[in-house]
Amino acid sequence: MSRHRGESLLRHFRALTLFVAAASLAACVAYVPVEGQPVVSGFDRSFQAASGAMLDAGLTITRQDRGTGTVVGSRGATDVVAQVRQDAGGTVSVEFTTRRANNEDPGLISRVTAAYQQRMGR
Repeated sequence: MSRHRGESLLRHFRALTLFVAAASLAACVAYVPVEGQPVVSGFDRSFQAASGAMLDAGLTITRQDRGTGTVVGSRGATDVVAQVRQDAGGTVSVEFTTRRANNEDPGLISRVTAAYQQRMGR
């Protein structure tokens, strides 16, 4: 093989090597973390939804205790109590009850429950 032909092949090989290296770098992708909404636990989401549902139904929140999972909302002589619980397996349950209900608004608990379901996307 002539010296000229060998130099030509070497130049082509170098050019090809540079092309492959440049192409492989161009194919690299760096993923940047996207700032979004923080992840909310099932308990926190249910607790917030229970509190918001009471406000949606026209109640005034008179007590919130995240530690015990209790939210109390009042209107007139009626209190609505939401009890949010999480079991050992992570399942969250919410129970709404009324206290001192004098039947002034018999549909109140149903409206609170419906508002809770809507806030939970159900």
